[in-house]
Amino acid sequence: MARRVSADIDLLRLVDLLQEHITAALCQTAFRRVRRTERQRRWTLQALVQFWTAVVLRAPKALSQALADSREGRDPLFPRIEASPEAFFQRCRDLRPAFFAEVFRQFTARVLDAAPPRYAADIAAVRDRFAAIVVLDGSRLAAIAHRLKLLWDERAVVLPGCVLGAYDLGRGLCRVLHFDADAASSEFTRARAVLTDLPRNALILGDRLYGTAAFFAALHAHDCWGVVRRNRPLGLHTLQRLSKRRHDGGCLDDWLVRAGSGAAVPAQTLRHIRWQRGGTRYEVLTNVLSPTRLAAAEALALYPYRWSVERMFFDLKEVLNLNRLYAANPNAVAMQVFAAAIVYNAFRVAQSEAAAQVGRPPEDISPAKFFPKIAVASFLYLYAQDWEQHWRRHHPHGHPLIRWRRHPWARTALPLVEVEHRDEARRHRRFCPARRQWKSLRRVRGGRRFLAKLS
Repeated sequence: MARRVSADIDLLRLVDLLQEHITAALCQTAFRRVRRTERQRRWTLQALVQFWTAVVLRAPKALSQALADSREGRDPLFPRIEASPEAFFQRCRDLRPAFFAEVFRQFTARVLDAAPPRYAADIAAVRDRFAAIVVLDGSRLAAIAHRLKLLWDERAVVLPGCVLGAYDLGRGLCRVLHFDADAASSEFTRARAVLTDLPRNALILGDRLYGTAAFFAALHAHDCWGVVRRNRPLGLHTLQRLSKRRHDGGCLDDWLVRAGSGAAVPAQTLRHIRWQRGGTRYEVLTNVLSPTRLAAAEALALYPYRWSVERMFFDLKEVLNLNRLYAANPNAVAMQVFAAAIVYNAFRVAQSEAAAQVGRPPEDISPAKFFPKIAVASFLYLYAQDWEQHWRRHHPHGHPLIRWRRHPWARTALPLVEVEHRDEARRHRRFCPARRQWKSLRRVRGGRRFLAKLS
């Protein structure tokens, strides 16, 4: 008998994940793991995590409004802390980003076990041959408003930092996130550092920035595999032609090559896969030397999935409001970034389970439509829990049976959150000339001293 699927989608899974995993025990573990000289204060690490995740969910106009709601208990999403706003800003200034990074890492490790690989089902056969398929890419954060006195005379667009993410293609999660307060820091250097946090035997997809002998040497050192777009400056010496055949209306060639000169790093033995039809050409490099483990056609089919990480950055910035930074303090920026990543991973698990409830792939659910409904349902659900706890305190012998998940605000129908596929007439974003001239906050005159005082 076929399994019967539900017609409605549960909107409370995200808040369940946050309540289940963002606990005092997890935060204490993170605190002990990376603590140096910091002390526990009224604004504890758990309260800070809860506050910043609530900021991501509620998107207040300003932190002062969110702090007022937290202090007066008007919004159940915010923890109730009897402390002044100055104490919060001092806590954000003094607490290193390593604490939030560790909380994100432990939270992601927990939800990975609860997240079966439902995304990108078309490449499930390839995914089963590796520990995971991960996409690496970097992105810079939104510009800082010129309200700081330090920036009054600065004409360039000032950026507070950059991030590098490792997107798990099967589970749809941000597996690793690295934040750097210097927006001009090298993406390649940060990517090599991120490899230590990825599982061994993982297959990594990357753009032409990673098409170097040094990156493949780093992959080999960490027992990982890679499929990257060919970088033209990388010299290739053909050793052997493995295959040549017709594929998808074009010619598919597969060579065994030696990449690099061997001056800086040892030359790497790779496969050079090229598909050409007329004037169209696609070329990728991989260190998976066995065609039986990764066929040439499969390697070419994998590369377009690299754009999934761009969609992750879009969801973080546009859907989860990371384009609006609430503070120029690099520690506070890092807190907002990692809080958005925590909410993003919980949201992607909720999206995956919601799609399974209606028997559809997760990609059929639109994050831009689904997330606002989840945010409203989370607020109402926590408000209902507060009301129920208040009622039980005043009626200790009463046992009200209220099934909140059956309320209309706790569920939605698939057509209301379904993706609307775009037509061919697409609207392109206008190019802003100011984007060509940007500067990291660390590179502004006096910016290094300013950040040193904050951090």
